[in-house]
Amino acid sequence: MAAMKFSRQRESIKEFLRGRTDHPTADTVYENVKLIYPKISLGTVYRNLSLLSDIGEIQKLASFGGSDRFDARIDPHCHFMCTRCGRVLDMDEEHFDKLMAEAAIHFTGGEITHYNASFYGICKDCKGKE
Repeated sequence: MAAMKFSRQRESIKEFLRGRTDHPTADTVYENVKLIYPKISLGTVYRNLSLLSDIGEIQKLASFGGSDRFDARIDPHCHFMCTRCGRVLDMDEEHFDKLMAEAAIHFTGGEITHYNASFYGICKDCKGKE
């Protein structure tokens, strides 16, 4: 694979995502990066998000609330989406490694090398409003 040409806009997109934990949509990324690069197009943002996802520098979370979301955290982890407010949160991983080891033994008989799990429900903030 040929070396990828440096792009200040792409670096700005990565930097924006690194500073976020709310898993923004492409539109949110666009609106914020546009403050730095007023002439950037939505298409450029989409292409760069797709490229960064394809090369493993960010994660694309497909179909959370109808829109793809983006995450700078690329280590294996799970996500929770509140079905009321639409927030997407990272889930702590301390128990997932044990669960994956058990799943490998009991279900596959082999080895699980990575996983992707999404959980849906009501977040504590929305639950507190009931």
